[in-house]
Amino acid sequence: MIKLLLLTKQSFTEIVRLAIEEDLGAGDITTNSTIPPSLTGTGRFISKDSGIICGWPVVREVFAQLNPDIKLEIFLDDGTETSPGETLGVISGPVREILSGERVALNFLQHLSGVATRTHTLVGLISEYPGVRLVDTRKTIPGFRALDKYAVRVGGGHNHRHNLMDAVLIKDNHIAAAGSIKKAVESARARIPHTMKIEVEVGSETQVLEALEAGVDVIMLDNMTPQQIKAMVKLINKRALIEVSGKITEENIKKIAACGVDIISSGVLTHSVKALDISLNIDLHK
Repeated sequence: MIKLLLLTKQSFTEIVRLAIEEDLGAGDITTNSTIPPSLTGTGRFISKDSGIICGWPVVREVFAQLNPDIKLEIFLDDGTETSPGETLGVISGPVREILSGERVALNFLQHLSGVATRTHTLVGLISEYPGVRLVDTRKTIPGFRALDKYAVRVGGGHNHRHNLMDAVLIKDNHIAAAGSIKKAVESARARIPHTMKIEVEVGSETQVLEALEAGVDVIMLDNMTPQQIKAMVKLINKRALIEVSGKITEENIKKIAACGVDIISSGVLTHSVKALDISLNIDLHK
């Protein structure tokens, strides 16, 4: 299966600009008052954790915006496993701009590597069920969605919809406002392109039956136990794709995958990951 890992520069150029502006303010007063502008050096990105590296395109953009003369040599590409003590890459050029961009670059690299690492861990736990996709959600850091979803792909996962225009996903509040699953589906189907799928979130057998009767394409089983999921998989009997969501953990994801579902979606991939510990150590040129 081919997975698109593409991350367009346009999707993060402005985020990088805002991050630099936020961190530098009117200027790096410490660096500018202690480091001569002519001083050059080399910095080594060192991993202090085991995990999956992700975020080099953004790191490169950080330093390119600060000073195009800064050079970045990558030793471990995005998607590569690392362990404590490994040198991930080397950066060289004017020390002033390297120091001024250090924290912004590390913030991106550490967070995105954390997302990729978390995804890689969960994907590994269900590797014996190749027909099951682990996908992310819209629970991303505001403004970071393209980056967070890129990191999920780098970690071996897949993306759910990127935004509210991507697909119809009828959830509990939509159902309550429309009056029923049937009414919500009929209303959506009358207004969307014929090529667009309709997914409905359900929390009971009664709702599963209503969704099947409405002819939806995907049924999301929300916050169900493995026992309940097994029963719903049998009831649906391949009449719709089955997605499971809600309270996905390292302890239960394998049991859920074993139930015969098609998709497991989890906000934990992006909304509460632990950043990978990475440092930047600088040596001066003499």
